[in-house]
Amino acid sequence: MSTTLQNPRVAAALDRMYAEAEAQMAALRERGADFARLSSATAQERADALSEFYLPVTPDAGRLLYSLVRAARPATVVEFGMSLGISAIHLAAAVRDNGAGRVVTTELSAAKVAAASRTFAEIGLDTVITVLEGDALATLQSLDGPVDFVLLDGWKELYLPVLELLQPRLSPGALVVADNTSMAELAPYLDYVRDAANGYVSVAFPARDTDSMEISCRAVT
Repeated sequence: MSTTLQNPRVAAALDRMYAEAEAQMAALRERGADFARLSSATAQERADALSEFYLPVTPDAGRLLYSLVRAARPATVVEFGMSLGISAIHLAAAVRDNGAGRVVTTELSAAKVAAASRTFAEIGLDTVITVLEGDALATLQSLDGPVDFVLLDGWKELYLPVLELLQPRLSPGALVVADNTSMAELAPYLDYVRDAANGYVSVAFPARDTDSMEISCRAVT
């Protein structure tokens, strides 16, 4: 019995996207100085400047996300920072294989929204993915119902504000997965979810040789 990740259209799309992402790494390194100047730019300016780049989760991290969603069986998955859709495909594949649920994903770059939406339609996962274009702190305000699973993979200074926005909607036992948590700017976020007084049980998980994810369970009952 095969999974949606093994569906020929889905597998081919992921292979293509990861190959394109790998090919982009040289360009990212060459333009590193240019991108470093974006640190003082707005989130929208950064999103537009990086609109052609995948900036994806690793294949291992993608399979971890798939496995967590299969195990948790969330009714609603929220992703902050869709980029070109690699992580959303893993999340949506798990939702599809669970037989119920939806993925709500957010993205600032209009170019990325258009490209990812085409991919989702081509591989048949558009029916379980809702794409919200714009500032997640605005678009997620109107989210209806409880949230059972969250992936944070957008601009790092917004992890904590996005979590605080979603927190009243988190169901007991909800999982919150944050990517790239070795980055220094994520210290306030990690301090928050690792403080038991805030209602989470949190653990670091190595997602690649030089980086990690933080997996946090909303432990309130």
